[in-house]
This record gives sequence, structure tokens and C-alpha cells, in this order.
Amino acid sequence: MIYIFIAISLLISIVLSALIIPRILVVAFRKKLFDIPDERKVHSGIIPRLGGISFVPTILFSLAFTTGLRYLIGYEIAIESLHFIVPEFYFLVCGLTLLYLSGIKDDLVGLRYRSKFVIQIIAASLIPLSGLWINNLYGLFGIEELTPWLGIPFTILLTVFIVNAINLIDGIDGLASGLSSISLLTLGSLYYDQWIYAMLAFSTLGVLLPFFYYNVFGNVDRCKKIFMGDTGSLTLGYILAFLAISYTNNNPERAPYSEGAIVIAFSTLIVPMFDVIRVILVRARNHKGLFDADKNHIHHKFLDMGFSSRKAMICLLMMALSFSIANMALITYINNNVLLFTDIIVWIGMNLWFDRIRDKNQ
Repeated sequence: MIYIFIAISLLISIVLSALIIPRILVVAFRKKLFDIPDERKVHSGIIPRLGGISFVPTILFSLAFTTGLRYLIGYEIAIESLHFIVPEFYFLVCGLTLLYLSGIKDDLVGLRYRSKFVIQIIAASLIPLSGLWINNLYGLFGIEELTPWLGIPFTILLTVFIVNAINLIDGIDGLASGLSSISLLTLGSLYYDQWIYAMLAFSTLGVLLPFFYYNVFGNVDRCKKIFMGDTGSLTLGYILAFLAISYTNNNPERAPYSEGAIVIAFSTLIVPMFDVIRVILVRARNHKGLFDADKNHIHHKFLDMGFSSRKAMICLLMMALSFSIANMALITYINNNVLLFTDIIVWIGMNLWFDRIRDKNQ
């Protein structure tokens, strides 16, 4: 029965998203709300970037409707789980609302990065405020349990980092939504016995499927193409951070102890997270501002190697999927630290190989 309700939440999100996005396109073109091309962007033509406006309302409607339906039928949340599920999801909605509103302002009229950063910190702080924070590293770097004084700041920092990683990887059609979809599908599957978290994952996945179609296959000349904008990428990153942190939280009432929880959860986000770290290190080496915009992300590297935007997107999605599958398959045989170190070595090796190909082409 659980899987039926998860499927219902997925279907509701798909239908609502498919209905809302065309109407956003109509309003955007009537009001001339476009993403204007410049030297840093890879697209041409006038394309609305308000697709993310559909994300949060659709996800919340799907999640609330399906949960209410479960209660009417008699499948309620276990009483012993309510004391941590209720505050987690209430504060999740609060954080999503903050990022949603700031994203809309940024997409419409612009928002200074300092203001955006402060809002992100406030939203990220709401996750540990709900009682959810990374309290165990499961032996990673030789560390087991974390005290609140370490775990809570680490959780806030990691949440802000993931939110920005998804925002910065949104550089070519289908990349941010595709990477997020792979992560949501993986995390949703990991939550097979915790239906409320699985429903959140699949409700979010459902809203991305119609958007992916319009973003990747939409025709610019027919006014059918749309971007998610900051409204979409910021809220997506926040949901992904929430799900990953929730999975790593060592709470016997939530799930049994899993030694590889932290590596498995965050392996679904390796491509955007590792790419941001690489870009920051390159900017620091070149004495550039850490927040200065450039064309040094991995999707730009693929474009410089001669790939089309679509082929670059497909390659990066396959890379992300490979990391997730490999880590989940190997975690029972390989130590956390060895597996993480292997991921880093593979990532560095691939980037060095990509650099050689790019340099030859140029």
C-alpha cells in the first residue's frame, strides 16, 4: 500500500507540473520576463527562467494531499515517529518558503549575493532547529559521533554548500534537473521503509519530469522552452540537502544503524559538490574572487571539448549515476574512507583527462 501512495504523489506532481509550466510560459512572454543571453551564458534567444515557480507549490500540494488521503484511509504516521517528523517537515516548509521567495525576487529583479547568502544561512539553520542534524560520521576520517557544537554548524554549512552547488551546476539544459532527478530517485529508493520521506523525494521528482521536457526539448521559436531559475535551483538544493542529512542522521527510531549512510547519501551529489570544490580551488589559485562568475564549471569543460549541450548533459548524468551505483555496490566491501578517497582520485583523474582533451581541441 505504501508504494501505491508514493506512486500517487509522483503522479500528482507530474500532472500539476505539466499543467502549470505552459501557463507560466504564457505569463512570462506576455509580461516579457526573459533570461537575456550574455557572454557567460551558453544559450541564445529569449527564454523565461521562471520554471522553478511551479516547484514548491506542486511539491507541497502533492505531499499534503497524499498524506491527508493516507490518514483518511487509516494509514497514519506512527505515534512514536511524530515527535521528530512533524517539526522536521514544518521547518522544511519554512526554509523552502524563504528560499522560494528570495528566488522569485532574484529571477524577476535581481538580489544581491550577500542578501541571498544570509537567507540561505537562515533557511539552513532551520534544519538543525527542527532537531535534524548530522550527528555521526560513521567512521569517516576516524570520527564517529559528533557533538551538537560540531554537528549543527557542519549541517548548516553543508546545507548552504549543497544549495549553491545545485544553483551553480545549472548551466546547460537539463543538467541541474537531471542530476537532481538521479539523486531524488536514489534517495527515494533508500527511504523505501519511511514513506513520508520517500513521498517527498518522489513528489519532487514528479515536478521535475515535465520541466525537464520543456527545458531540454522545448522549442525556443515556439516559445516552449523554459529555465528553472534560482527559484528552482535553490529550493531543489534545499530538499536534496534535507533528504541526505535525514538519511545520515543516526536515529534508531528513524532507521537502523548503517555504517555507509553518509557516503551513500552524498554520493548522489558528487558531481555538483566536487565541481564546486574544484572551481573554488581554481579561483583561489588564480587569485580570483571565490564568488566571481566564470566559465570554469565541468559543463563548460565539456563544451570546450567539443560536446554539444545535450551530449555534455547526458555524459554528466551518466557520470553521476555511475558514482551512485558504484558507491552503493561497494560500500559493503570497502571502508568509508577508502571509498571516499577512491571517489576523489577518480574525479581528479577524469578532470585531468578532460583538460587534456580540451587543450588539444583548442
